[in-house]
Amino acid sequence: DGEVHINELKNGNAEMFWNPTGEVRRQRLKRHIVLFEEQTDFESERLWQHVTSAINKGDQHKATQEKFVLEEEQRNGARERRENGTEWKPLLFRHDATTNEWHYKYEDLRPWDPLNDIAQFEKNGILQTMERHLSTKMSNHKTTCINNQITRHKRSATDCRRRKTSDQPSNHSQNTESSCSTPESVQELSDDDGKYLGFESLCAQCGKEMNHLKEIHSAVLSLQKAQQDIHR
Repeated sequence: DGEVHINELKNGNAEMFWNPTGEVRRQRLKRHIVLFEEQTDFESERLWQHVTSAINKGDQHKATQEKFVLEEEQRNGARERRENGTEWKPLLFRHDATTNEWHYKYEDLRPWDPLNDIAQFEKNGILQTMERHLSTKMSNHKTTCINNQITRHKRSATDCRRRKTSDQPSNHSQNTESSCSTPESVQELSDDDGKYLGFESLCAQCGKEMNHLKEIHSAVLSLQKAQQDIHR
């Protein structure tokens, strides 16, 4: 987070390599981490806390010692599992036999989409991204529902006009015309127009997704409040 300089040892010149300005900081993605008190013993921040503390104090010798202690414990654990014939089953990582490398099972390597992605968080070691696509999906589904009802409305109006123009006695035609109160043309409708035509209630899926959106919105507000409390 600080300035980084390149120092030329031969002539003593120093060149600015990196300067995280205020603009750069404002563009950063906000980090959400699990509180230290809520982390388990094997989560990185808690597991490596003594190594991190030594590095922050500039004590590289102490940091190396603490790192050796952790790695030796891991070696002993692996040795005991081999002797007992216990198979190690990672919860969050998978082994690629082709490259002989380990990969995080839930890795998300796509670029951050500021128009669709709301927040990224970790829960039980699983990285998750909260997205806005559910709102778009619900809006599209709502539009489809309204369009379907408008189509049925137009069809009803067409059938009504056909009955009015059919070769029937004049008095019967008048009765048919009086029974059709539907306008002869239906233009593009807004949500208010839909309510005027009796489209107040959409399908059950729309209502379910609307409730889901409300739950997500409440969760986001709760996260924001918690973050503000942490900052204070």
